[in-house]
Amino acid sequence: MPDLLFTNGTIWTGTETTASLAVSGGRIVPRPSAGATVVDLEGGFLMPSFGDGHAHPLFGGLEAQGPQIKGLTTVAEIVAEVGRYAAENPSLEWIVGGSYDPSLAPLGEFDARWLDEAVPDRPVVLRAYDYHTVWCNTPALERAGIGPSTPDPRLGWILRRPDGSPLGTLREWHACDLVLDLVPAKSLDELVEGLAEASRTMAAAGITWVQDAWVEPPMVAAYLEAARRGALRFRANLAFRADPDTWRAQRAPFSALRTQVAEARTALVTAATVKFFADGVIEGGTAAMLEPYVDVPHSCGMPVWEPDALSEAVTAFDADGFQVHIHAIGDGGVRAALDAVERAVRENPAWDRRPVIAHTQLVDPADLPRFAELGVIANFEPLWAQLDPLQTELTVPRLGPSRADLQYPMETLRALGAPLSFGSDWPVSSHEPLLGIQVATTRQTLDGSGDAWTPGERLSVADALTAYTSGVAYQAFAESDRGALDTGKAADLVWLSADPRAEDPRKLRHITVLGTWLAGERTF
Repeated sequence: MPDLLFTNGTIWTGTETTASLAVSGGRIVPRPSAGATVVDLEGGFLMPSFGDGHAHPLFGGLEAQGPQIKGLTTVAEIVAEVGRYAAENPSLEWIVGGSYDPSLAPLGEFDARWLDEAVPDRPVVLRAYDYHTVWCNTPALERAGIGPSTPDPRLGWILRRPDGSPLGTLREWHACDLVLDLVPAKSLDELVEGLAEASRTMAAAGITWVQDAWVEPPMVAAYLEAARRGALRFRANLAFRADPDTWRAQRAPFSALRTQVAEARTALVTAATVKFFADGVIEGGTAAMLEPYVDVPHSCGMPVWEPDALSEAVTAFDADGFQVHIHAIGDGGVRAALDAVERAVRENPAWDRRPVIAHTQLVDPADLPRFAELGVIANFEPLWAQLDPLQTELTVPRLGPSRADLQYPMETLRALGAPLSFGSDWPVSSHEPLLGIQVATTRQTLDGSGDAWTPGERLSVADALTAYTSGVAYQAFAESDRGALDTGKAADLVWLSADPRAEDPRKLRHITVLGTWLAGERTF
């Protein structure tokens, strides 16, 4: 890779600005070499590259291999796209796609018969963009043996019509898996191409490190092969998903996979984390709540783990030296996650554990100080902190106004001393950090209309940038090597068309990424 000298722009190290930046051997050096290639920033802005503290890059990359339903705005458009794709791929046994907007049907309830109109003779399964719900056609339900007498599984709901027949919408793990377990597995080449597609997507957004927050064991080989082939163009840490029914049997295999990744000696892949789903999602009524949902007063949601079981498993994997990364959406899920970390801290020897609670959507005020007290990293997906249709049509009606206004307490947790990191949950929502930064700093929808929602939770632009850079580097145990443009650190860089700190926060989405470098090598 060439030696580089960046000049003629604003260069932000993460703490201060400088006039130029020199790179040699993929690292930042005090002064340029005699033959360094000059990169003219043309008045733009150079800063540490973004990290993504919670995403699903392989799932996102694989969405390119199915019908392109993401972003479609009506059920009719989705059905038409599924029909088009099925007609162009007549040899496919299953039509699999993601990810549709669950707010396009009342209460997020989608009918199998709508998909039957496009594909009546082959199974179709589509993921909602929250990845906690699937929409199937009738052949898919029949393949899975789901009928009027099929009981709801322990962790999941089969939505039904008034006559008891399955509607076509399945929610949460065991219900979704009734169908998803029948879908033919992707080949290694398809998985590698999925990671190559994800690499192109991440590089174009200025991202060079990603926490893959849901890894099943077969995905490890795809990551290592993608790195070997040069198809992987971002750093990734893999988080193995702990299953509440089989976690004890998973401990030894997860440790063996961690060793396998370490022995592969690729600079791009680590496997240091175990992922837990404490609960589901509010829009589906499955997030674990301390008090019942407004629209379903007999329900406090669907915990994926019983609190004591979660604490036991978190403590065990913490003892195995894994960082724990806990999806927690509802205030009940967040409390269970904090209780689990507290038990691990109490029972295990002290070590630099850096536990993560991801999403941190609804937190009971009594639990807010516990993040800093326990050293828990609050990972937010900042793009979600806006009153978009998902909030107005599904979430707020289920929470009621008083609880709705407690969502995404970013500034409160920052002020209390909790470490923050940002992520996207891509492909659940857009991977572009600048969109998330705009919402984090305005608490408005991206078009800038309306008043700020819960304006006391707005972050400054500088704090939002920090959460997407050094905050993520801290989550990755990499603050000594990345997250700031200091001498000796890796040259992981992003070149923007303008300085976000100097722009109207309502217009940050208009800033463009002009270049991305991973360890001094240009990836975009």
